[in-house]
Amino acid sequence: MNLRYVFWGIALVVCMTLSTPALAAGLWMYEKGTPDVGTANAGAGARTEDASTALNNPAGMTRLDKPQLLIGLQPMYLDVQFSPGVETTTTGSAGDASSFIPGMGLFYVHPLGDKWRMGFSLASYFGLGVEYEDDWVGRYFLRESSFLTVSAVPTLAYKVNDWLSVGGGVAIVYGAFKSRAAINNLLGSDGELKFEDTDAGVGGIISFLVEPGKGTRFGLGYTSPVKLEFEDVPEFNNLEPGMNAILTGLGLVGSRMSMEMTIPQTVIFSAFHEINAKWAIMGNIGWQDWSEFGEIPVSISSTTSASVTQDRNFDDTWHFSLGAHYRFHPEWRVTAGIAHDTSPVSDEYRTVDLPLDRSWRYSAGLIHELSQKVTLGFAYTFLDAGKASIDQTRGPLSGTLSGEYSSNYVHITAISVNFKF
Repeated sequence: MNLRYVFWGIALVVCMTLSTPALAAGLWMYEKGTPDVGTANAGAGARTEDASTALNNPAGMTRLDKPQLLIGLQPMYLDVQFSPGVETTTTGSAGDASSFIPGMGLFYVHPLGDKWRMGFSLASYFGLGVEYEDDWVGRYFLRESSFLTVSAVPTLAYKVNDWLSVGGGVAIVYGAFKSRAAINNLLGSDGELKFEDTDAGVGGIISFLVEPGKGTRFGLGYTSPVKLEFEDVPEFNNLEPGMNAILTGLGLVGSRMSMEMTIPQTVIFSAFHEINAKWAIMGNIGWQDWSEFGEIPVSISSTTSASVTQDRNFDDTWHFSLGAHYRFHPEWRVTAGIAHDTSPVSDEYRTVDLPLDRSWRYSAGLIHELSQKVTLGFAYTFLDAGKASIDQTRGPLSGTLSGEYSSNYVHITAISVNFKF
């Protein structure tokens, strides 16, 4: 087969959104079902009060003198509504991708003598997904896409001296990717293209905790990139003879495709300070390497093999958050926080399969010390993921899709219980 046709085939499949997941509300999830949801994750790497520090900042485990287990439940509701503009050339419903997503986290810390601690976390910090109606105006770009992950993270920490602790661990990440897009048949009803696969990758975490004085802590953490490769023979359904002949001639039908995604590396600095017995303030500054995530190698294997890297023109992002705790009763604290993440992509390059925009988080919560051994957490975050304006054209078959998200929100609720043994 002529190599040129193979590359045409790759381009066609990429245009049908087999390159990246559609996550209108964002990919990076700071929320893991812990009390930190109530401060928009502000100070999570320096608070270090419960077992969730095993993932937020492993070095912080040295502050826990007894075994602790935290279990968190985190249901999320996505309110995602696309409003097409007058430039949109296809007909159909506007685009409702609202859905309910369950979630949870599990964290355990165990002392090993005076200076060493071990921990284990099972949670997800990356991924979401959307599913539109089958007849929505952007169906030739995307019908459904999801990129869901879960991470198992064993960690160790060592207390160097009274003011410095170090920690780290290995992150074993399991990812599941699925994408569906409609195909505009030359005649008759729409066909469909589906791509689905799972993979596992390995990354690392290293962190530090500095305590210059009582009630003041600083945390610094680095999370390495994790590469996942998804491979499948795309499934074509309901193709009319003419379209089937075109796709077969391009070598797409029956060919194996693979694409590589990189979960971004991150650096985050956290601070926590107890002003007095009632008030504590906290905050974060973070960086995420989204430019690497935006470069996605795609390859196809048929009679002739070829590959290409799709550059989505992503930018690195910055994260800022500020939060507070107020103890209004010896056993009760109220929490609040706000956070902002910059957009990983400008309006010029934003696509419907990855309509990411800047995000704001507004959070509140309660922490109740039920007893000396049991602490309950209740928290809520409202995530505003921006308008995410879209203006895409993909030739005569897919047409033009233009508009913005009138609703691009996530409602996150976290209920947690932390046990001390």
